[in-house]
Amino acid sequence: MRRNDLLTPIGIFIGATMIMFGIFSSGGLTGVVSFVQISSIVIVLGGLVAAILINFNLDEIKITGKVMKEAFSKDDQNLKGLIDLFVNLSERARREGLLALETELDEVEDPFIKKGILLAVDGIEPEVINDIMNAEITATEERHRRGRAVMEKAAEYAPAWGMIGTLIGLVLMLKNLEDPSTLGPNMAIALLTTFYGTVLANLVFQPISGKLLNKTDQEMFMKQIIIEGVIGVQSGQNPKVLEEKLSAFLPEQDKHQEDAQEEESFMEETANEA
Repeated sequence: MRRNDLLTPIGIFIGATMIMFGIFSSGGLTGVVSFVQISSIVIVLGGLVAAILINFNLDEIKITGKVMKEAFSKDDQNLKGLIDLFVNLSERARREGLLALETELDEVEDPFIKKGILLAVDGIEPEVINDIMNAEITATEERHRRGRAVMEKAAEYAPAWGMIGTLIGLVLMLKNLEDPSTLGPNMAIALLTTFYGTVLANLVFQPISGKLLNKTDQEMFMKQIIIEGVIGVQSGQNPKVLEEKLSAFLPEQDKHQEDAQEEESFMEETANEA
């Protein structure tokens, strides 16, 4: 199930708030207003957009919005539920045969799991199933990498365009040293463009790119578990053995919780028998 990931907007809000608080606590409202420099904003954002347009093709730019949405949403990944699913599939396959698993596919939402089960039902060898599904993982990783590329490049370009704005401000300042009234505005352009570029890179683009990479790693981890589960079902592994094998992927705290539940269940059964 997909939900909104509130940590991303909360993190950006906290970062921006701390910056504004630091400015306000030192310079008051006047100090905050002095950090709003239209020329610097135009240089950084305009240069950033221009560089992105040059670096990427139209199709890659079009998916930027979709990629950004991924950083603000998350999928609930129930690893224990995934393990239970494959244990149930294994039990039914051993009891009724692989063909009986086709009726289970209506209740499965994940297309990757469906594909693996269909390959198993078709009698494909485990090695071939592994190759086919790993090829899809590789393709998915490449699509995700291309999606992150815009964010990664934006994180590189933003500080660079900030430095370009700094150079513009310094040149203008040096050319008009005889006019003291121009020193302040030109110096503001010089410093604020670097400020804007650095903030955008380190508060927005790099963190979002990092979050997208983490989501890709988590998705690939789940897909590897799915491959192990599908091959276990196809090869007719004992459901208990398959459960133990897949449980190796559980985090330590979940393993301890599962062991505690099993121990509690055993104690209850013993008490009932007594």
